[in-house]
Amino acid sequence: MEIAVVGLSHKTAPVEIREKVAFAPDQLHEVAKTVRGLDWIREAVILSTCNRVEVYAAVRSREEGIEALIKFVSEHHSIPIDKLRPHIYFYAGADAVKHVFRVASSLDSMVVGEPQILGQVKDAFEKAQQGSATGLVLNRFMHKAFSTAKRVRTETRIAQAAVSISFAAVELARKIFGELSGKTVMVVGAGEMCELAATHLVENGVSRVIVTNRTFARAEKLAEQFGG
Repeated sequence: MEIAVVGLSHKTAPVEIREKVAFAPDQLHEVAKTVRGLDWIREAVILSTCNRVEVYAAVRSREEGIEALIKFVSEHHSIPIDKLRPHIYFYAGADAVKHVFRVASSLDSMVVGEPQILGQVKDAFEKAQQGSATGLVLNRFMHKAFSTAKRVRTETRIAQAAVSISFAAVELARKIFGELSGKTVMVVGAGEMCELAATHLVENGVSRVIVTNRTFARAEKLAEQFGG
């Protein structure tokens, strides 16, 4: 039994691919449970954010386990495996452990040091537990990842200059347009990062927020939060 990781991220896949393989937050516990039931897989955690989708698993065989995970992602999202494979990365053993530690510590994030990812990894683990998809191996491993991420933040200077992607976007807007007070802005997307961006924009004086998103209901809900 060893740890394996299969995933894709902003480093390997464009946003249109990441959107297609994303899992709905309210489905993560069921998806993790389904993955645990696959051949060669004993335990599973599904991480799905706007920048990455990853499956962490305890597998009985490295090669067969990784291939089973890739096949599952392909079939679950109805994406031909040959279209998906160029964007996929996978790790096993010590390399998988190192990767998850880097992700949880935000060392692999688009903005290194951003604070959201650790909470997202913890939430993914909790959802997997709700689906009875984890056991001794991943329970110990994930808690070790959390403690490692905490040490990275407390024993290094990584968090001192770190900002979220959303805050960085607002700072860039201020550099380009100057004062944001009274301006109207459009937020593309309605996920967590877009909500944070809208929050920062309003805090910086933006008077109107317009939200555009593939799903109208989610766009409408986010716009209503900010009077858009």
